[in-house]
Amino acid sequence: MSQISQNLNIILSKIREAEIKAGRAENSVKLVAVSKFHPSEAVIEAIGAGQNLFGENRIQEASAKFDEIRSKGLNPELHIIGSLQRNKVKEAVRISSCIESVDRMELIEEIEKQASKINKNIEILFEVHTGEDSKAGFTSEEELAKAIERCSKGDFPHITPKGFMTMAPFTSDKALVRKSFVTLRNLREKFQKDFPNLDLCELSMGMSGDYETAIEEGATIVRIGTAIFGERVY
Repeated sequence: MSQISQNLNIILSKIREAEIKAGRAENSVKLVAVSKFHPSEAVIEAIGAGQNLFGENRIQEASAKFDEIRSKGLNPELHIIGSLQRNKVKEAVRISSCIESVDRMELIEEIEKQASKINKNIEILFEVHTGEDSKAGFTSEEELAKAIERCSKGDFPHITPKGFMTMAPFTSDKALVRKSFVTLRNLREKFQKDFPNLDLCELSMGMSGDYETAIEEGATIVRIGTAIFGERVY
């Protein structure tokens, strides 16, 4: 068994343990294997071990890598999880099924524009700023509410909002990390009540160092890279 396969097995069993500990249903948490800065061979190895959902930050890298992988007859699912510039949206829409890092209205408008051109439906998560370190994400609850309301009204027919994403602050203070996750969960509960016609079921939060805490606080998606693929080669 390869190192990546071993690592995947360890992570998946820890996710299951965290689900049980939190009183969650089995398989209620999806694993996004973050493959940025890792070669296509590593992704193919992970696919061989049963992993089919991956996350990438950089559009140019993701595009080349996943086009190569798909040319081999494999069809992994890809989420875009990094900060996204408008001029990269066209390619992001082409290669992914979900853009998790939607942090402003103009990005939603551009995603709709590009998705409509190829008649593709794309899922999004609203990225929310919940920790002091991260610059990305909606910082205003009012702006976030406006964006969700426009989605709720059907202004973006090629976009399906699925929930929320955040990055916890990079700190050893576990209370601060947990607070970040609780903030996101509370926001999700509020907006699900306010917009019952949308299914805002997903909470993407938690990475290699804090995913077990995230699962305790309601994460449905965890984004793990280093613990699966090893240290990144920049």
